[in-house]
Amino acid sequence: MSAQERLTDTLYGVGWGTVRSLPEPVAVRLGRTIADVTWKRRGKGVLRLESNYARVVPDAGPERLAELSRAGMRSYLRYWMESFRLPAWSAERVAAGVDVLDLHHLHDGMAAGKGVVVALPHLANWDLAGAWLTTKLGIPFTTVAERLKPETLYDRFVAYREGLGMEVLPHSGGSAFGTLARRLRDGGLVCLVADRDLSSSGVEVDFFGETARMPAGPALLAQQTGARLLPVTLWYDDSPTMRGRVHPPVEVPGSGTRPEKTSVMTQALADAFATGIAEHPEDWHMLQRLWLKDLDPARDPVTAPEKDRKGTS
Repeated sequence: MSAQERLTDTLYGVGWGTVRSLPEPVAVRLGRTIADVTWKRRGKGVLRLESNYARVVPDAGPERLAELSRAGMRSYLRYWMESFRLPAWSAERVAAGVDVLDLHHLHDGMAAGKGVVVALPHLANWDLAGAWLTTKLGIPFTTVAERLKPETLYDRFVAYREGLGMEVLPHSGGSAFGTLARRLRDGGLVCLVADRDLSSSGVEVDFFGETARMPAGPALLAQQTGARLLPVTLWYDDSPTMRGRVHPPVEVPGSGTRPEKTSVMTQALADAFATGIAEHPEDWHMLQRLWLKDLDPARDPVTAPEKDRKGTS
């Protein structure tokens, strides 16, 4: 393990060990302070966030983009403060922490007995949404996690999410898809963060007027198992409660090849994600390259490597 990897693992360990013991108002203020200091430094993550927001809000000038990126960093740190504290939250606090619209789409899908795939973008706090599912609704689910370095950091994320009631599979290794399909055939729930392709072999979609790639997994799982595919978007408001919406199911096209069907379904997911992101851009925590133009270093003004430390795929 390198010195940088040891430092990263130590910092995350301190976060989970210390922040969870803070009173909630203190944690909120700490998160906002860290966010503001980070934003003022104008590092690569903040610049990337502004670059991404410029696609979402194309008529925004520099001042508006700066406002959005500041709000975005505050939202991002709210995610982390909540995530560090979630293991210490009571069931009542978790239940009160989320309010979801159009939940009947999920209940109807589970009642059909063929399984449900929930696909989300990096909006607000999907870990809190997962804890709410297992705690408030009593619905267990399976997800995947990116294998982070060092391995001890990946282990922390897995232990954290399993402690919230999730079954966590590694993104790499090739066996995750088969396990997810089996869970769905048993009538289970699978939740996947699906607005950024980690394999470089995803499906090309039109996303805010430019081409991006998103993972094919959600659409392929729905086709292979008959599970219902539901986009979900989340957002924060000025209250301690996170909001969410379950969008109508993405249907499997009646004709076409499997790649053609996958393309249509993934585009439908992208469109649902875009709706939620456009309504609450400051809660989209995309501090990484996403659009194909940005993935070409020769055309990208922010060229340093970027790593998603949220551990989700």
